[in-house]
Amino acid sequence: MEATAGLIRYIMEWFDLDRDLAPFYGIADRDPLLQPLAVSERGLRIIGIPDLFEALCWAILGQQVNLAFAYRLKHRLTAEYGTSLVYEGHTYYHFPAPEVFLTVTQEELCSLQLTRNKARTVLEVAALIAGGGLSREELLALPSPEEAEARLLKLRGIGPWTSQYVRMRCLRDTTAYPTGDVGLQNAVKFLTGMDRKPTPAELLDLAVPWKGWEAYATFYLWRALY
Repeated sequence: MEATAGLIRYIMEWFDLDRDLAPFYGIADRDPLLQPLAVSERGLRIIGIPDLFEALCWAILGQQVNLAFAYRLKHRLTAEYGTSLVYEGHTYYHFPAPEVFLTVTQEELCSLQLTRNKARTVLEVAALIAGGGLSREELLALPSPEEAEARLLKLRGIGPWTSQYVRMRCLRDTTAYPTGDVGLQNAVKFLTGMDRKPTPAELLDLAVPWKGWEAYATFYLWRALY
């Protein structure tokens, strides 16, 4: 029973199932940019990454590369260092724990096509989390999301986009708003018919009506690219 309860909690958190989206839809239904997406994607929830190390790694791997290549990097990292099981002919992988990387070298990670900077950051984050120097619980206990972001920004190789992404996908912060995200910029450019990508300042102005739900607005806008 305890294991079942833990699994239920994990799934609830994974798919953000305990969040009331009525306030977001109230905003989106009145917003010309979000309204069509609020109709076509109704019920979509932010798919989280409850494990801080996995969330940080995914964000690090996704820095300044397209989504397809980021997926390939994550698959290589998981297949090389994670665990797996085969069920009905399909292989399912479990992302490696940070402790696994304590004996891994930069060169080994670079052989998977990580840049040296990304390899170094993954190893440093792994060592920090494995040693108890950083945890999701610590970040959630801070007085505000901004302080959690400031804590993350102290880490070498972690910039504003990465920290905002972790706030959105791991810390369940609905105010996270990665204005430097290329996907967000492209979605707004596409939906508004702009002849260029919007600037971070323009994205901030655009998000004024979305206050408190910027992360959900971003998640829905990403869907415009599919």
